Amino acid sequence: LVYCQYSQNVFSIINSVQITEKNAEPEKTLLTYLRRNLGLTGTKLGCAEGGCGACTVMVSKYHPHQNQIIHYAVNACLAPLCSLHHCAVTTVEGIGSVASKLHPVQERIAKAHGSQCGFCTPGIVMSMYALLRNNPQPSMHDIQEAFQGNLCRCTGYRPILEGYRTFAKDGGCCGGKGQSNGCCLTNGHTQEHKLYDQSEFMPLDPTQEIIFPPELMSLSKQPQRELRFAGERVLWIQPCSLEELLELKATYPNAKLVVGNTEVGIEMKFKNLLYPVILAPAYIPELNIIQNTQDGIQVGASVTLTVLGDVLRAAVKKLPAHQTEVFKAVLEQLRWFAGQQIRNVAAVGGNIMTASPISDLNPVFMAASCKLTVMSKGEKRVLEMDGKFFPGYRKTILKPEEILMSIEIPYTRKGQYFSAFKQSPRKEDDIAIVTCGMNVFFKEQSNIVQSIRISYGGMAPVTVLATATCNSQWNEELLEEACTSLAEEMSLSPSAPGGMVTYRRTLTISLFYKFFLNVQHKLSLDLRKEVVLPKTLTLTLFLCLQAVPPGHNSDDVVGQPIMHLSALKQATGEAIYCDDIPCYENELHLALVTSTKAHALIKLVENNALPGVVAFISAKDIPGSNMTGPVVYDETVFADDKVTCVGHIVGAFVADTQAHAQRAAKAVKISYEELQPVIVTIQDAIANKSFYQPVRSIERGDVAQGFKDSDHILHGKMHIGGQEQFYLETNCTLAVPRGEDGEMELFVSTQSASKTQALVAKALGVPANRVVCRVKRMGGGFGGKESRSTILSTVVARPVRCMLDRDEDMLVTGGRHPFFGHYKVGYMNNGRVMALEVRLYSNAGNSLDLSLSILERALFHMDNSYNIPNIRGTGYMCKTNLPSNSAFRGFGGPQGMMIAESWMSDMALSCGLPAEEVRRMNMYKEGDFTPFNQRLDQFTIDRCWEECMQLSDFNKRKDAVEQYNRQHRWTKRGLSIIPTKFGISFTAVFLNQAGALVLVYSDGSVLLTHGGTEMGQGLHTKMVQVASKTLGIPCSKIHITETSTNTVPNTSPTAASASSDLNGMAIYNACQTLLQRLQPYKDQNPKGCWEDWVKAAYFNRVNLSANGFYKTPDLGYDFETNSGRPFNYFSYGVAVSEVEIDCLTGSHKNLHTSIVMDVGKSLNPALDIGQVEGGFMQGLGLFTLEELRYSPDGYLYTRGPGMYKIPAFGDIPIELKVSLLRDAPNEKAIFSSKAVGEPPLFLAASVFYAIKDAITAARAESNLTGPFRLDSPATPERIRNACEDKFTKLCPPADPGTFIPWAVQV
Repeated sequence: LVYCQYSQNVFSIINSVQITEKNAEPEKTLLTYLRRNLGLTGTKLGCAEGGCGACTVMVSKYHPHQNQIIHYAVNACLAPLCSLHHCAVTTVEGIGSVASKLHPVQERIAKAHGSQCGFCTPGIVMSMYALLRNNPQPSMHDIQEAFQGNLCRCTGYRPILEGYRTFAKDGGCCGGKGQSNGCCLTNGHTQEHKLYDQSEFMPLDPTQEIIFPPELMSLSKQPQRELRFAGERVLWIQPCSLEELLELKATYPNAKLVVGNTEVGIEMKFKNLLYPVILAPAYIPELNIIQNTQDGIQVGASVTLTVLGDVLRAAVKKLPAHQTEVFKAVLEQLRWFAGQQIRNVAAVGGNIMTASPISDLNPVFMAASCKLTVMSKGEKRVLEMDGKFFPGYRKTILKPEEILMSIEIPYTRKGQYFSAFKQSPRKEDDIAIVTCGMNVFFKEQSNIVQSIRISYGGMAPVTVLATATCNSQWNEELLEEACTSLAEEMSLSPSAPGGMVTYRRTLTISLFYKFFLNVQHKLSLDLRKEVVLPKTLTLTLFLCLQAVPPGHNSDDVVGQPIMHLSALKQATGEAIYCDDIPCYENELHLALVTSTKAHALIKLVENNALPGVVAFISAKDIPGSNMTGPVVYDETVFADDKVTCVGHIVGAFVADTQAHAQRAAKAVKISYEELQPVIVTIQDAIANKSFYQPVRSIERGDVAQGFKDSDHILHGKMHIGGQEQFYLETNCTLAVPRGEDGEMELFVSTQSASKTQALVAKALGVPANRVVCRVKRMGGGFGGKESRSTILSTVVARPVRCMLDRDEDMLVTGGRHPFFGHYKVGYMNNGRVMALEVRLYSNAGNSLDLSLSILERALFHMDNSYNIPNIRGTGYMCKTNLPSNSAFRGFGGPQGMMIAESWMSDMALSCGLPAEEVRRMNMYKEGDFTPFNQRLDQFTIDRCWEECMQLSDFNKRKDAVEQYNRQHRWTKRGLSIIPTKFGISFTAVFLNQAGALVLVYSDGSVLLTHGGTEMGQGLHTKMVQVASKTLGIPCSKIHITETSTNTVPNTSPTAASASSDLNGMAIYNACQTLLQRLQPYKDQNPKGCWEDWVKAAYFNRVNLSANGFYKTPDLGYDFETNSGRPFNYFSYGVAVSEVEIDCLTGSHKNLHTSIVMDVGKSLNPALDIGQVEGGFMQGLGLFTLEELRYSPDGYLYTRGPGMYKIPAFGDIPIELKVSLLRDAPNEKAIFSSKAVGEPPLFLAASVFYAIKDAITAARAESNLTGPFRLDSPATPERIRNACEDKFTKLCPPADPGTFIPWAVQV
């Protein structure tokens, strides 16, 4: 009853429309409201945890404490609807549309080819838009900072930055066309690319932007009233004065105070916590103060991190340098603190009170002895942030009724030095592994230490203060002593949560050593009174492209850099994805119930009646067959009585809203009887002999004789971690029963429409002709939607929608196969390979899926580009209790080639010869035969190699690297050149077929359908180009709506890079048929146009629809006889990369990459370069960043962008050059083109081996030489542990077997 009296309305303005929401639900986010209540589907759901930026919108409000209107980007997936009272919200639809007028921000990303699948595009557009609203002439640095909270999985980021560089005051083209000396062209700043013309871009006119609504302005200036919203489970109260807040906190001592909802929102969603009362103190004046005191700057607890950053930056500019040491340290931490969207709403007080053990700021505040003012009804006290402030995990010493009012960040004095460090897997928007604040105070004008305070995060369940004290001189002796005492004091149990124990212990010492060097440097300068200017690395994105070959006929659309056909719609949010389809009348939502045990029998499933739930569906409700699988039926739709992995689908809830379905799924209780053994890793499988059949092998030459003839034999091992596809759009299905004859229409985000149709029909127990599967477009696929697209068709006779949340998708769908390789290689003194024996083990998971084809492809690529006269490769598929691993761009090829490059680099280190010479010497030549006896024709890798050496200026670069390494002890550079050869075709012969249907309407317009699906790779765009060239009509007359099983039947999945080849030929075939039928009318009326001929044919009753078909000729390979052609042709490429590693922390910077790729005669250079860069960046993630972490019981820890790091904007090489090989036509594919999807991914191995080269230089400083094992990915942890030195010796790892690790290498 108490709840009812207070209900009020949220009044806000969304895209200039007034919205009043009565009785707002406190648990509803802005994103759900926009998409479901208002039908504004341009804003996307990518992760629901504020980590990917797909849901970015701009919020504008009048801020009474700053007395100005502020515009800022926020994550709509975290922003509670209740918090937007009196705010204006602008979404991507609100700034422009294809139908009315585009905004320059939308136009430029599309025309610069910065939108591939387009799912992340609206978020990136809104981040840029919010930046321009605040700063119409940003610097390139501002632009990169604005994108820290946005991820893209397709483009590799370069075209986005390149397109938006045109807004920057320091980055755009100066418009001088190279005539004067000051022109950007003559200074080589950007090279004229022919991929798009900047002069066509609309200018940005800040006066045309939507103004802040005056009615909100006047409402905001009136005295505020308390807001109360009572929801199903939560009461939300927004008090308007400090007294009210303290009164409420006394009444509800356990209430959470929420400003940005960036922590509580995540806890309620992912940790299943419930906070029945939430207090929102964002607008209370006392909590928003910012004032200078005698000792420092006092900042209110509700002040956001963005505002804090602005205040501190202003102070650093204004005050003398010795006073602002702590401010600079806080700013350094804020720079890498989450993304811009989170910093814009997250409050300083929230960061302190969350009491996270890995907080980025708490160690700084603790080391600086910041003072906190806390208050409760009737009491106010000031606390110092010291070692006692955090008594336990996520606890502070505040009483339940107290609130944090403000924090005082102190000035520093002369002779005081302060530094902060944060080490994380990825530089931007990442959770720390270890953070620290270090504070030292010297006696006046001396180097004698008076006091020292060091605080660490990530070394215990709380932020800790190191207690070691000393007062001696700042010298090597102090360093030795401090390191020894830190090694003892900062110990961690070998099974500590978070893992990486040796690395974390080493970091505490390494970071102190960095501080020691910093202070030593500053001390000597201060005692000598010198000034140093900081140096910064700027991002220059060079790109020399041979886009369109000279002399190309401009009427010929094939070979032109045409923009992706949906790019403009994607940039305005008008492109429709599966979950954007408007809700059907009485539609239901489905949520999965998954197993929490890796190997167990299901004893009992208890589900209580919850609001909104319609049904619980399990194996017994399936009308047809419960058995399913892409190749063999060894999986179940729902687990029958046994689960074989964590994440095994047990059943599903169907409810009236997604929130209700998910709540029911979380509340369900399952009793298990656990089974043994639980096999998680490849090593477990080898020990238990748990393999799928068959074991595959390829052998050529006499291996035993080859080893006899060799001068040396080398053995080695390497493990390659798995990878999550991380398509921005998670798996989504909308099933609409048609109500008669068992018909069902499915809208699915899948690469494999026919397979989905077949499996759904099987589960429903109807023939395939009753099921239609339709795919408009996907927000990314990368192989992850080839066989794991959810086969969920329900037995409820109402439309059902299921879009997986990111954490469910990552848990359930599996990813790239982890591989373990064991090799023995025989070679001569000069580095020539004589014999190779390699055993490959892949972790297939709990079902076969596509693992056999993946293993075969790995074996087909075990030679990479090297001619090995005697070779034997054997492959095993490990059967483990993990979700089944599946297809992922490269499909086993990168893993096979990675092992090859591993023994190649070991061999070069053993011979003491330069790696690039050994690689060049062993490379194939035209006419050589592969281990599977296929002859290499039109072999262009040597040309790619020479061009890449030239493009990257390899020899000069190598000398510079060697010189750099002689001059630096704790940072090292490395350089590497890597070739790749990738076979094009499905290895399963029957899949190399495609169909097309071309319909010509009587007005001359053409509707095109083919078997391929669009997931951002531009397949539809290329197919329209092919039809346009063949029919001789402009692209504007041709349209593709979607891929569907009722137009082209029995299609192969859009995979294996072969879709343009297969579907292009099928379309060509159909168009040729039509041209033959139209020929008589052309002959009769040679001066007529296309429309005339079509009309004449129609009136003469000629069939104007044709279906086309194509199958790749002469394919087929037999493992028994090692004969036949598995591949139609090969794609080739070479890359050179240079990196710099920090030997103390293991971080690395990608300094340079040059790529030369042979794509034959490109159908569309803009799309092909997009594929090369996107593939390269995905490979960069695979080999240096992305690490899936599983517990020993097979539980996946990395279930979202918070823990799982894909490359971000800041991970692109500082200098990137991509070039397509000229004059290399390929007569085996449509219009002499070549496949381009998968081949470039492996080129990122050049970064991995450049890192290995840099580590080799670091190890040489400790007198370590010769080959060493470096597993992939080369994370900071692996890099640091491989650079052995005096600090790593202080932290020896615990012996395996003496403890249970937190995470295992699967």
